[in-house]
Amino acid sequence: MSASPAASSGKYFVPSPSHWPLVGSAALLTLAFGAVGSMNSLPWGLPVLGAGFVILLIMLFGWFGAVIRESEGRLYGKNVDTSFRWSMSWFIFSEVMFFAAFFGALGYARLHSVPDLGSVDAKMLWPDFAGTWPTAGPFIKEVFSPMGAWGIPAINTALLLTSGITLTIAHHALIAGNRSKLILWLAATIVLGAVFLTLQIYEYMHAYSELNLKLTTGIFGSTFFMLTGFHGFHVTVGAIMLAVILVRAIRGHFDAEHHFAFEAAAWYWHFVDVVWLGLFVIVYML
Repeated sequence: MSASPAASSGKYFVPSPSHWPLVGSAALLTLAFGAVGSMNSLPWGLPVLGAGFVILLIMLFGWFGAVIRESEGRLYGKNVDTSFRWSMSWFIFSEVMFFAAFFGALGYARLHSVPDLGSVDAKMLWPDFAGTWPTAGPFIKEVFSPMGAWGIPAINTALLLTSGITLTIAHHALIAGNRSKLILWLAATIVLGAVFLTLQIYEYMHAYSELNLKLTTGIFGSTFFMLTGFHGFHVTVGAIMLAVILVRAIRGHFDAEHHFAFEAAAWYWHFVDVVWLGLFVIVYML
């Protein structure tokens, strides 16, 4: 397909007026009303919340579909490509700050709050509290066991590291123009992500049923499940992104010079890998 005049001239592509931002706004408003109704146990809460998710999915399919058609029509020049790259970079940076906040909360609790609560000055209030990690804190007396590092977490670490390798192989196959190899290794990456999520679900079931480790288990339970849970959510999002890229690759999209959507999904997946390494070391091992 030959490049469009806008792409070849380097001019910035200006899309036609779109109704999708309005649909997205309606979805967010519906979700907000549904969430409020659900939290207050109102009978219309869950149906409205479900309708909000349906509208959001329609918006995502419609809006991203329009962008894909514009991209495959070669309407985007270098300026648009640069904008996409900066946008994805800032998005990933915002995700870095998101996880930095949770890692910071864990570090503050372990290094400052818990030792202070177990100090000599606090013995009058909590004489039986040792102030050592792991702990649920001085108020919760339930006995729990922390999650060990060398079971499922170690396996999941190997899975994510391997998925980073398979994704890199797929990227090199795309650059080399080997579409069958691209599809094979991209599919392998998605399968590894799905296995990771399956094992994490099993890990949560084991934590609740056998270790008495729950979200309500004080500071240890809340930081453990918030960090690993949000990471699992990001793995889910990354797997969905890669699945969309896989479908597009099967349909013949992308070539060696025109595949930023693949690169954006790959950046996100590698970011998820790096976050897990930090989780494995700080949450499970230390």
